Amino acid sequence: MSQIEFYIRVVKALDEIAAPYMIVGAFAGLSFGITRSTYDVDLIVDLKSYHADLLSARFPLPRYYADPDMIRDSMQQKVMFNLIDTKEGAKADMVPLSREPEYRLAFSRRIRRLVNDGAGNTFEAWIAQPTDIIIGKLEAWTEGRSTKHSADILQMLVFDFGGFSTHQIDLDHVTRQATRLDIDTLTLWQDLVERAKRDVQKR
Repeated sequence: MSQIEFYIRVVKALDEIAAPYMIVGAFAGLSFGITRSTYDVDLIVDLKSYHADLLSARFPLPRYYADPDMIRDSMQQKVMFNLIDTKEGAKADMVPLSREPEYRLAFSRRIRRLVNDGAGNTFEAWIAQPTDIIIGKLEAWTEGRSTKHSADILQMLVFDFGGFSTHQIDLDHVTRQATRLDIDTLTLWQDLVERAKRDVQKR
């Protein structure tokens, strides 16, 4: 089982036990124009105590490590936890919503969508809207200045401006959030918007 296959299995298990979750980051962005072949699958979860037992039952020992007490402790302490496939070495990281309060608005407006896993297979999942994916990427860029985030944002903007997206990016909202981060992030965002407009006009 590949890393991505394991992630998909975890997502499907969350659906089966009716555990609220949201996929964010580049994997969610595949539905909105991101085309790179390598990405992490980032999951924000809002689990109750009983979800820990239900989730653990779907990933039993000895192959899997999904200890229900560990999951409950992580939720209470607001720290990231993971499920591990010990046979394949695959791991799914999950971040409690309580640890990332800035995601609450995005979580409240997450959307149900048919997602492509990058290998041509599709499945339904809860993902963040493109506006919120971009805000998360701007925050990540602010922290580490990685060009992968700015490249992802540019692709999403071109996809939207080209009329291919089913969910339009709220440019004003993203601008307000970029302003909140710092002047460099705001400048980057404004530059990416202008570059995307030029790219679309050339086509």
